[in-house]
Amino acid sequence: MLFNSLDFAVFLPVVFILYWFVLGKNLKSQNLLIVVSSYLFYGWWDWRFLGLIAFSTLVDFLVGIQLASTKDSARRKCLLILSLLINIGLLGFFKYYNFFLDNFVDAFTFMGMPIKENTLNIILPVGISFYTFQTMSYSIDIYRKKLEPTKDLVAFSAFVSFFPQLVAGPIERASNLLPQFYQKRNFDYSKATDGLRQVLWGLFKKIVIADNCAEFANTIFNNSSQYEGSTLLLGALFFTFQIYGDFSGYSDIAIGTSRLFGFSLMQNFAFPYFSRNMAEFWRRWHISLSTWFRDYVYIPLGGSKGNTLQQIRNIFIIFLLSGFWHGANWTFIVWGALNAIYFIPLLLMGKNRKHLATVASDGEGLSLKEFLAMIGTFSLTVFSWIFFRAENMAHALSYISRMFSNKLVQSPDFSQFPGAITLLVLIAGFLWVEWKGRHGQFGIAGLKFIPRKAYRWSMYLLIILAIDIFGNTSEQIEFIYFQF
Repeated sequence: MLFNSLDFAVFLPVVFILYWFVLGKNLKSQNLLIVVSSYLFYGWWDWRFLGLIAFSTLVDFLVGIQLASTKDSARRKCLLILSLLINIGLLGFFKYYNFFLDNFVDAFTFMGMPIKENTLNIILPVGISFYTFQTMSYSIDIYRKKLEPTKDLVAFSAFVSFFPQLVAGPIERASNLLPQFYQKRNFDYSKATDGLRQVLWGLFKKIVIADNCAEFANTIFNNSSQYEGSTLLLGALFFTFQIYGDFSGYSDIAIGTSRLFGFSLMQNFAFPYFSRNMAEFWRRWHISLSTWFRDYVYIPLGGSKGNTLQQIRNIFIIFLLSGFWHGANWTFIVWGALNAIYFIPLLLMGKNRKHLATVASDGEGLSLKEFLAMIGTFSLTVFSWIFFRAENMAHALSYISRMFSNKLVQSPDFSQFPGAITLLVLIAGFLWVEWKGRHGQFGIAGLKFIPRKAYRWSMYLLIILAIDIFGNTSEQIEFIYFQF
């Protein structure tokens, strides 16, 4: 079920009414409703994979109880390994089986020993990369004695399958989300209206910005050999805003929807395209995944405490893992390696921890130095997204080679792309709202700078009108991170 579908437009108010007005303040019934609704939400896509998420839930629920009931270090380690093997095994089979098989066959063929390839027609379960990481972190935290296990299977099932963030995050920690299923929840009007505003802004990002950018990006990337360098750069720019609008839009809808039910999810994006270096970018992009790798991979490897070579090794490991997490393709691995290369100079110069708290100037002004740093960081990001979007390495290298060797500085021929200029104007307006709202949790919070309530409501109506005018009414386009 898609957030931008008619199905969800019916599903959400029905669940909302049942949750608040039928079940009232019965906590267990509310949690059970969340589980049932979440399984319905997930099963709407493909009911066959409901057993997979139920199995993953049950494994970590039982492992958590066993981890807490024994003090034997060897047994505890075995239990943790069991959890990791099952979760990573399921993820590896569904997501990476054919990738490893294809590369294994290619390696033997290259050495003159061709072997028969037996690939499987494997369907990737939506959200498996997200909920497996979520359940693994639960078991790891219990193993580290940072978290007490729950004995409430319904609450734990609700934590794992919570429908707003089930299929594309944020990847929640049990320490943040799970306790909220134990607490009595009262309807908060201000929290709900704030959630609706965030949902509205997320829909604008997805429907107006991302989906329209996707149309042009797909045309240019799929026919890259036919276009000049400036047009290819335009395609890379459109994909840059497509992936941000799509993924951060999903996160906004997920967080806003959660607020309707009295839950608070972690912020997943903090205006990353306003970053002044790549270290700052990665503290602001897909925060739930970046912090997951930091806490469960980078720090256990030694983090920044070792010598320079060890620190560089650790950086490469987490960026390569991040790339591989996104998909079974060498383009994602190269994308991760490229971001590691961007990061290393900052590490060596001791600048990787600059700008920890602020998003550009705290005042309204923007210094020339900050502006140039933002443009430079944004340019590096645009370049790296080419690898992320390309079908394969040959496509990526061909795209980049043609972009830099053929009329890069000329103006694109906009006559080939009706509506592209209008879309660029919409992107500029979108960035302006995000800039104004950069000190809040999401862009539309920037409307608070508008002093009069009537003017703010006019802006909301304009956003709704834009969604209606520029939205694709013939089909609902899936969120891009469903494929990861």
